[in-house]
Amino acid sequence: MAASNPGKAEDRRQTTEDGEQKTEDRGQRVKNRVFFCPAFSVICHLSSVVCLLSSVLLGGCGSSTGYSNASLFPSDVNNVYLEMFDNRSFRRGIEFALSDALAKRVEVDTPYKIVSSRDRADSVMSGQIVAAGESILTIERDLGRALEKEVALTAVVNWKNLKDGRLMLNSRTVTATATYSDFQGQDFTYASSVAANKLARSIVELMKNQW
Repeated sequence: MAASNPGKAEDRRQTTEDGEQKTEDRGQRVKNRVFFCPAFSVICHLSSVVCLLSSVLLGGCGSSTGYSNASLFPSDVNNVYLEMFDNRSFRRGIEFALSDALAKRVEVDTPYKIVSSRDRADSVMSGQIVAAGESILTIERDLGRALEKEVALTAVVNWKNLKDGRLMLNSRTVTATATYSDFQGQDFTYASSVAANKLARSIVELMKNQW
């Protein structure tokens, strides 16, 4: 029976230990690669950017407070007393269309309420229709009839804070246009009503805070 060689046994043990160490090192590298995933890092970074933008635009990430237009308008008044607009043009009835459209637009698009008494109002809005013009846009060649016409309304608007007497709108001029065609059963009254609604929208835009 051959005698065992201590040197060879030691070499085999060392080889086994080296193999185990290499296996452990490879396992550690795999774990490191799994732990530090570049794609995961990019996703986390993008999520942080989206959350930051959400907090700036919506007031917080993961929460919703709802949209409010209150910040767009002056906050030191709560309601508006709307005086009937004067009509300095020769077209009668436009002042009623504009006043009615403006009252509805204020109620819908602003945080303010329309009140019927000046004594209960925080602010008062008044104005004048200074022009109501009509022009021909297109003409039928053969007969020379107007195919399409345009109505243009111009108004001057004032909005006063009754608490401190400050003019929030001081003689601001607003113009709006609308078209109509006799061949479609439309007339000046129809177009002036459309233009009055556009005027009302423009006036509400002027009521917003000027940043």
